[in-house]
Amino acid sequence: MEYIIGVDMGTSSAKVIAVRQDGKVMANSQQEYSISQPEPGHSEQDPEVILMAVKSGIRSVATIMKDPPAAVSFSTAMHSILAMDQEGKALTPLIIWADNRSQPVVDRLRNSPLSASLHQQSGTPVHAMSPLCKIIWWKEQSPEIYNNTACFIGIKEYVFYHFFGRYITDHSTASATGLFNIHDLTWNGPSLEAAGITAAQLPELVSSNSIIEGLLESVAQELGIPATTKFVAGASDGCLAQLGSRALEKGHATLTIGTSGAVRMTIDQPLTDPQGRLFTYVLTPGYFVTGGAINNGGVVLQWYLDSFLQSATEKPLNVDAGLQQALSTAPGAEGLLCLPYLNGERAPVWDGHAKGAFIGVQPQHTTWHFMRALLEGMAFGLFSITEALEETAGKVDKIFVSGGFTNSAEWVQLMADVFQRPMYLRNESDASAMGAVLLGFQTLQLETAFTIGREKVFTPQTEHAEVYKRAYTVHRKLYSALKDVFPLF
Repeated sequence: MEYIIGVDMGTSSAKVIAVRQDGKVMANSQQEYSISQPEPGHSEQDPEVILMAVKSGIRSVATIMKDPPAAVSFSTAMHSILAMDQEGKALTPLIIWADNRSQPVVDRLRNSPLSASLHQQSGTPVHAMSPLCKIIWWKEQSPEIYNNTACFIGIKEYVFYHFFGRYITDHSTASATGLFNIHDLTWNGPSLEAAGITAAQLPELVSSNSIIEGLLESVAQELGIPATTKFVAGASDGCLAQLGSRALEKGHATLTIGTSGAVRMTIDQPLTDPQGRLFTYVLTPGYFVTGGAINNGGVVLQWYLDSFLQSATEKPLNVDAGLQQALSTAPGAEGLLCLPYLNGERAPVWDGHAKGAFIGVQPQHTTWHFMRALLEGMAFGLFSITEALEETAGKVDKIFVSGGFTNSAEWVQLMADVFQRPMYLRNESDASAMGAVLLGFQTLQLETAFTIGREKVFTPQTEHAEVYKRAYTVHRKLYSALKDVFPLF
């Protein structure tokens, strides 16, 4: 029975799985890496560390499987960028989605007529996460780097360059850069003009279901697979989470919380939100994914744990133990509300100036109320994206959950209670990696007999509906009340 290796290069780790045609996960590996924040607003990673993690993960899984895979298929985190020189050397670290250094560029672009047209053409709102804005920032602030860059690429392109000696990107990953036209499936002329670059300074474009061959012999030996192994170009992690969750039907949405978070839905044409609240990315020919992502998911909980809870407890406290304490606190956190915008925010506000804020602090509030308010603030943000999604793309009939937060049943229940909708959890090890595997089987036209298995359904508790409704009504007003204050500090 054939198997495919699925690789998901996420923000915090590289996950690699081997899956047979019957859907059984035969082997898996997870290699973690860190984010560096050398200055406020800067978020970087070492691309070489990620490359080594991917190589190690593939080698580990291939060693377990012994027989060679039918293909290796890739998923990747979106919006990353680094500059490469003529010799193929990195001139910069990998700048990731959470980096806000280009906010001055964003402020200028968003106040121009170009902003709306760029969003409509590229599907990507003008925001500091966008590689488009980061390139313009380099042009203005680091002309030496900008002028010596032969090619601007993301992390998957970096890995592929070291595997094949070519700069290659897929339509899905390209559609998250702000540099790609989701209607024509080409690099977008107005974006290139705004950045002052040419298409020759960007990777070669291929469809997500393209087969790439020509693995370098030296790399094949490192990976423990034949140099003749087929590689499937793959797509972005958000789009592949949709496929991996089998949520391609009309009205089926996915809700993911990992380091960040998102709500997405599949559509059959490249619609964009006239109000600019949502993104629209390419998945595969005839499939587009629209929705919104938040910057502040699990990364905010880790910050709270490290900055406050560790010093407040006598012994080390992990996220799971902290969650258990916070989720045992009453819904509504006794009137404490939170805007968890520690890293600026993407959907639906798209504001790199946004800051975190706790509102309504009173003497009865403990550390666990604050953590509960963080979780509820995250949930309210994702709920507001869902409302925008329904206004733009149609009714959401069913929500599938995935990502690290599904390890906590209580956290998933909180989401069901805030949304007052059932949440459906399928037993996938990783939706994005599984999406890459499914795309691989489809590309190779290999028959599969995947069984979804029993879905676990989290039914909303109606007794909490009124508490969350009142809290959400206030929460919706908070950003509007504070947005003009955030840029002042």
